[in-house]
Amino acid sequence: MRDIVFARRSGWIPNVVREDGELKLMLGAGADANHDPRTFTIPIGEAHLAVIRKDLARHLLLWSAVLPLCDAAGTRGPIDENAAVALLDPILLSAPADVDAFFQGIRWDKGRLVAHGADIGLLKRGQVCAAMRAATETSDGKRAQEYHAERRRAERGVVLGPLDAAVLMYTGQYLHGATVPKRKPDAVDPVLLPQVMRVIATAEQSCAGMRISRDPRRGKRATDKRDWDRMATTVDAAVRREHPELVDDAVRTVGVLMCSEAADRSRSTPMDDDEEASGDRAGLGGSARKTSLSFTDDKGVEKKWLADHPRTATAEFWEFVGDRSAADNEVFTIEDEEMGEGIQLHFYADSIARITTARKSAGGGSDPEYRVEYRLVDGIRGYRNLVSAFVRGGCAALEQYGPWMSDVAELESARRQRRNAG
Repeated sequence: MRDIVFARRSGWIPNVVREDGELKLMLGAGADANHDPRTFTIPIGEAHLAVIRKDLARHLLLWSAVLPLCDAAGTRGPIDENAAVALLDPILLSAPADVDAFFQGIRWDKGRLVAHGADIGLLKRGQVCAAMRAATETSDGKRAQEYHAERRRAERGVVLGPLDAAVLMYTGQYLHGATVPKRKPDAVDPVLLPQVMRVIATAEQSCAGMRISRDPRRGKRATDKRDWDRMATTVDAAVRREHPELVDDAVRTVGVLMCSEAADRSRSTPMDDDEEASGDRAGLGGSARKTSLSFTDDKGVEKKWLADHPRTATAEFWEFVGDRSAADNEVFTIEDEEMGEGIQLHFYADSIARITTARKSAGGGSDPEYRVEYRLVDGIRGYRNLVSAFVRGGCAALEQYGPWMSDVAELESARRQRRNAG
């Protein structure tokens, strides 16, 4: 039988309950293996209850000191009851100076106290009782988030100026640097907003005309990491040149904003338009343009394309790659059966093979002979150029992208040289 003896309006601040005639502090903290909240209880006395009833500051201080013990219990272990009971008298019944000294030797959750209005400056100086004079029952989660963000930056030696903070506020990365940046002008002090917009304008002008292509090798919505890095480097250099007073965190968040917006534009663009923007459709009207192609992957899945299809062969092929590519499916083939030629893309090895029929089957069970030539490929942009060239004019159109190697050992040697050079 459990009866609530004392509870504050805020549901998360620990309650005092009576369980089988015994007073206990009860609090929820952490989660079990199923992500459900855990509940812990600690035996207390009548004197402890009296202080908890009348002194919110002491109540919150006790909570902040018990929370690390709950964290240590993990998803299924019991709380260290002896350690928890040892906190009661020093925090609830001691003089303020003794409480301050006690907190110097234990682990406690500063963020919890900050969320309830603690004076951060006094907390840093170890004056925990004085810091809690303005404590409130209601919790301000944003204040605690700001405290944790500033502490993480301080640990890295980062000190933000007003414009740095405003830029991070604008991108929504002031509290959480790992979040996807967005444009949030309303989050910025109106006095600083014009300066922030000048920084953003510098970034926009520096990467005007640049784009981040999709990389179907890594899925339908994946984008080209090299394009991302190229744009980020360009923006970084421009912003640092025009606004040298900004710290790295502020410069970086502007670059991530530009790149993430460019990547989103690419993901929302149909594959045909994506090709046109990257120049893949140039020259597709040549006389040697393919009229019938077969796409296959390393799992034996096949897809046919005919010239009367509403989408281009390259668009259909890269759509096929985006749908099928995986860690265990990195070899894709485009074949023109009528012309007896094709190309095979080896994504795992950054290479491609062009395959032509050297001698057709003469009947009587004889097999055709094929000539296979290889070359290394430099990123998804290189693959796109080669695929488009093949669609335009077959294997003959790939000659300009040589040299081509007929010896696999020579290809492996070239791959080692590239790896060593990189």
